[in-house]
Amino acid sequence: MDNSTMGRHLAHYPDERPRRLYLTLVVVITIALYYALYIGGGVAPLLLASLRLPFNEFVYIIAFGNLVGAFASLAAGLADRLGRSNLVIYGLLLVGLLITFVMPNVTTSTEWAVAFFAVSCVEGIILVATPALIRDFSPQMGRATAMGFWTIGPVLGSLTVSAVTALTLPITKTWQSAYEICGATVLVIFIITYFFLKELSPQLRDQRMVSLRDRVLIELRAKGLDISESLHRPWRQMMHADILISALGVSVLLLFYYTSVTFSLIYFVTVFHYSVHQANVLANWNWGVNAIALVIAGLLSDRFRVRKPFMIFGGIGAFIVIYFFLRLSGTPASFETLAFLVAAQSFFIGFAYVSWMASYTETIEARNPALTATGLAIWGWVLRVVVTVSFLGFPLLVRSVNPLLTAPDVIAAYQHALATHVAPAPALLQALAGIKAAAAAAPAEWANWFWICEAGIVFFLFSVFLMRGRWSPASARADEAAHDARVAAELARLQSQPAK
Repeated sequence: MDNSTMGRHLAHYPDERPRRLYLTLVVVITIALYYALYIGGGVAPLLLASLRLPFNEFVYIIAFGNLVGAFASLAAGLADRLGRSNLVIYGLLLVGLLITFVMPNVTTSTEWAVAFFAVSCVEGIILVATPALIRDFSPQMGRATAMGFWTIGPVLGSLTVSAVTALTLPITKTWQSAYEICGATVLVIFIITYFFLKELSPQLRDQRMVSLRDRVLIELRAKGLDISESLHRPWRQMMHADILISALGVSVLLLFYYTSVTFSLIYFVTVFHYSVHQANVLANWNWGVNAIALVIAGLLSDRFRVRKPFMIFGGIGAFIVIYFFLRLSGTPASFETLAFLVAAQSFFIGFAYVSWMASYTETIEARNPALTATGLAIWGWVLRVVVTVSFLGFPLLVRSVNPLLTAPDVIAAYQHALATHVAPAPALLQALAGIKAAAAAAPAEWANWFWICEAGIVFFLFSVFLMRGRWSPASARADEAAHDARVAAELARLQSQPAK
């Protein structure tokens, strides 16, 4: 069904209040989607035990899910032709149905994996469609702030998982209930979205809007805009170094972030011998500071009208923090030291990422503003391929994880044997030796992985120079003034033309 028949197209650029409401709704949708995507991690111990799913297989399922999402992101490039809202609305419906009715009723790891792949596929599509909507409703002068709030989606999605499972699991005691609560939440948001989400007409969204002062000019231009010509050969129009290399750059910048999201708990428990509770507290520092940094960075980037200095600042800061992690690996670091480093890393990554998101959409617009979703589809594909490769490569490089995760059970069995005056079995003694060897090897293995993360940051820093935008706030303000003058001149010319 066409968007126009559903009344989703806006023929005029919305006023400030409805514009902010649309932006808020897109952020809520993003939070709900990541809540659904991460809910399995919140009940992983119960889930893995119930389905008898080994940890390594769990990691590989997540990796393949990211690969599925990568190709779904490419398909989402159709949002330039078909619109954004239907992809988001009906994607939410599908995720809500899967999470509510399918995933709580699986009985094998294979069934769970297939359902997870389906959710990952939809997530890959909405990963492209939602930032495209954010771009449509935010002119360049407010783009970084809007993207900052959108980028909070994964962070608040993770916090939602932690908060809801902490409140409900002591009562329900089943991993299935967590999925049912999450699915019901997504379905409620789907209903709200179905009735209230709108999008700009193609004639409006396919233009570059620098500030809200461009609104009248854009609406006048839209009356004669040839959409079909601007959408001709979309992939060829986007296959340029500034698009491709910058997408790869930010993806490898986030290697340490992927590691934190998936493996930080294991890192702090196995390398620094912290309790699970202490490791979770450190993770809270990660999410909390990251959310704050995303908003601050967006506001400052829009205030000074530049993106590149914030990307460089965030990248260099993240590089320095990871270097301190390398220095601390294998030492008895204090909780306060690790909490500070975790918070600092999240702060710098937040600055780099949110300013990059704004700059990347502006780089796409410089090529062709009508192909925003296509450009974002390339980023979504590259990002998820990098995540897949990193998840597949991590267990090969950091091999100490499995022995150290089984250590509590092995040590308990050994202590039981000693307490009952039974000679420990040779297999048990061999397992103990493996645990000791893994504990000795773990710091160096993690250090090797962190050096790969450092290399990713260096690549990102060089990729920044390919992107569009000024380095100096003074130059950016001069560009803005020149743009306003051109807008005023063209507006006067169009308004002076006789009506046809």
